[in-house]
Amino acid sequence: MKEGLLQASRDFLVRYGGDTFPNLFTSAKGTIVKDSNGREYLDFTSGQMCATIGHNHPAIVEAVHRAGEKAFHMFSGMIPEVVAELGQTLARDWLPGDLKKTIFINTGSEATEVALRMAKMYTDGYEVLALGGSWHGITGGASTVSFASDRKGYGVPAPGVFLIPEPNSYRPYIQAATPEEAALANLNLALKMFDMQSSGRGAAIIVEPVISAGGVLVPPKSFMQALRKAADDRGMLLIFDEAQTAFGRIGTRTGSEFFGVVPDIMTMSKTLGGGLPLAAVSTTAKIEEVLHQKHFTFYTSHVSDPLTAEVGLAVLKVIKEENLIARANEMGGYLRGRFEELQQRYEVIGDIRGAGLLLGVELVTDRASRNPAHELGAMTTRKCFENGLSMNIRRRPERGSVWRIAPPLTVSIDEIDRAVDILDKALRDSLDETAVAKAA
Repeated sequence: MKEGLLQASRDFLVRYGGDTFPNLFTSAKGTIVKDSNGREYLDFTSGQMCATIGHNHPAIVEAVHRAGEKAFHMFSGMIPEVVAELGQTLARDWLPGDLKKTIFINTGSEATEVALRMAKMYTDGYEVLALGGSWHGITGGASTVSFASDRKGYGVPAPGVFLIPEPNSYRPYIQAATPEEAALANLNLALKMFDMQSSGRGAAIIVEPVISAGGVLVPPKSFMQALRKAADDRGMLLIFDEAQTAFGRIGTRTGSEFFGVVPDIMTMSKTLGGGLPLAAVSTTAKIEEVLHQKHFTFYTSHVSDPLTAEVGLAVLKVIKEENLIARANEMGGYLRGRFEELQQRYEVIGDIRGAGLLLGVELVTDRASRNPAHELGAMTTRKCFENGLSMNIRRRPERGSVWRIAPPLTVSIDEIDRAVDILDKALRDSLDETAVAKAA
């Protein structure tokens, strides 16, 4: 039966890119996923960066059951009580500044589409500035503002999208005395180029507070403040894509709180649904009123669904009651310390960066050249999986070879130690094999 299903996956499923594992999987609990052969793996990507409070947390299982007793789905114009409760909880306890009004949809891509439609309608503009290395989704509008990968072969993108090269303190595009000065010089040049090309129809600047798919890059706070000013000066809205940074992952309630900058629109997804498809877009009452007067629409088959709202409430409750924001800082500090121990032993670990429990470890051939160690990264990642650790590595030629580490916020010290020991062995074995191959 198992072999038959494995063959069925090859015969009947579309291959959709990214990492594909050689076996099928049956279950997940906490930080552990299990494959069809009964083997367990430490999951240090939290699924698709979504299972923030661990896979199948009892509170999520209970929320799904509770929704089953009431309703999974309703007509889009019927607002369930639990959706109103979730909106109220976000506004009172989680959202920064004057962000109060929220729409609930399904995925991060959808959230980006909502945010872009809001900004374009509100400003009556269409020009959007986005960061290199960014990832905002795969749908039509979202894909045009995503620069981490997968832009080729899908036809003509929407017009009006302009690029700001991402601030990368390890690989700066413009050399300067400090990483902060390099990032600001980078931004100033990009804004000058935009102003030269703009037709005067600016709509939005969209940014991930931590540029995850681009290599877990954390911009200087002054850079984010400069983006806020750039948007204000041009009559554009500032959009924060907080798919990975909201709800404790980086050790604060939001990336907005982390940087001390409040956007006009905030998108949330992965970390809100705890593994189920729930996304949200929040804005101010002022902006929402203008949009409503202009007849803003974004209704889908699953807008304001009660099932995912129940789950979202459960996720937020667990984060608060289990003090997981503080835990993200505590466990993130411990994990970073373990990586720094490895860095002392391995010349190929060039940089360690990130915030909370969203960390990036960049591999290089040597620290002097900082050349990306793509083959070593691929080999080590494969060996980690063979030894029971699932990780994600970003292997873009222009952005280095970077492990992206994001275990559930519920991860234990024992699980971190096991994971780092596996990584240590995998890296050591990979280096030994590489040395033997060169000698031959």
